[in-house]
Amino acid sequence: MSLSVVIVGGLHADARRATVARLLADVPGGVALHHDLSTAPAGTVVRTVRDAGGVLSAGETPLVNDCACCALREDLVPELRRLADDGTTRLAVVELWDSVEPKAMAEVVVAGGLTVTGVLTAVDPALLLPCLGNGDDLADVGLAAAATDQRTVADTFARQLEYAPVLAVVESGEADEEDRELLAQLHPTARRVLVAAGESPASARAYARGTSSELVAAALAGFDVEAAAAAQHPACALLPAEADAHGVSTFVWHRRRPFHPERLYAALEDLTCAAARSRGRFWLADKPDTLLHWDAAGGALCVEPAGPWLASLPDAAWDLVPPVRRAAAALDWHPEHGDRCQHLVFTSPGLDRDGLAEVLESCLLTDAEYAAGRAAWQRLPSAFDTLLEV
Repeated sequence: MSLSVVIVGGLHADARRATVARLLADVPGGVALHHDLSTAPAGTVVRTVRDAGGVLSAGETPLVNDCACCALREDLVPELRRLADDGTTRLAVVELWDSVEPKAMAEVVVAGGLTVTGVLTAVDPALLLPCLGNGDDLADVGLAAAATDQRTVADTFARQLEYAPVLAVVESGEADEEDRELLAQLHPTARRVLVAAGESPASARAYARGTSSELVAAALAGFDVEAAAAAQHPACALLPAEADAHGVSTFVWHRRRPFHPERLYAALEDLTCAAARSRGRFWLADKPDTLLHWDAAGGALCVEPAGPWLASLPDAAWDLVPPVRRAAAALDWHPEHGDRCQHLVFTSPGLDRDGLAEVLESCLLTDAEYAAGRAAWQRLPSAFDTLLEV
């Protein structure tokens, strides 16, 4: 019997536990592995293995390089291999601790020679906006995975949500249509599976006897680590499309002309606070060869280089570029600028589309600045150098 590994993550702990309980109830012989990183300050990580009936084993593993996530990586694959070699376990559910991101763990498991058949993020729609609006550092709320962890609640949750192709939706009863619509617009390509809240293993088993489980089907549908990574890369990410329903809007702004670095820098705070979530790619007139990644949540913005635009590379280098990246560039190629573009997406309740568009347009080069040409563009003040740590 081959072992299928399903990864279930998310900051919404109650939703995550309900999802794992349902999977264990639906799959005879399934087990769940959970590494509790809350004990990391004491120097250890606690691993628990359980099935639908309760805890099977528990143990501690020491920190590695003062990093709880490193300890998880060192301990998880051997434990999964032990289950695979035993041959009696059909499904291993890896229940991630609150702030652990599924991308890293999926890649670790696959690199260890095991098969990941699904990655799910468990979500309570009522908690969606509070999480995306929470700019607190993980360290300040006791959720840091290492002493050097500088992530925030908002950006961590956004990555957990957007990486997973399946969202296990566990409603606490407080969600409304706006919450559900926000979830749909933030990750429109995700498969959303409803899971009953507060299921005990016993009640989940009783429910499962009378119904086929869409959750199990989604968990075992298959998962491609390389495709998932490509879908998150700023150069070829499949960003949400325009939408407007139940008070929630997604505004897609796409232009070819480069940004004036000083004017864009001056507008960053307004643009960052304009939406619960914004992301995309952009280019600056003084850095025409650098693809820049825009990633904002919780009132904080991360801007970082994401490599070169393909148009800046010599032809010989194109063979080294992944096919998905070349295909994405070809679909959006411009005769003058190649794949260089502004492609920013803003999603939020109560979004001021017109105000956003006005600010963004004002940050582009004017007709006179644009006509001056690239040599003049590159003499513009490099306002982003400090932010980009150039």
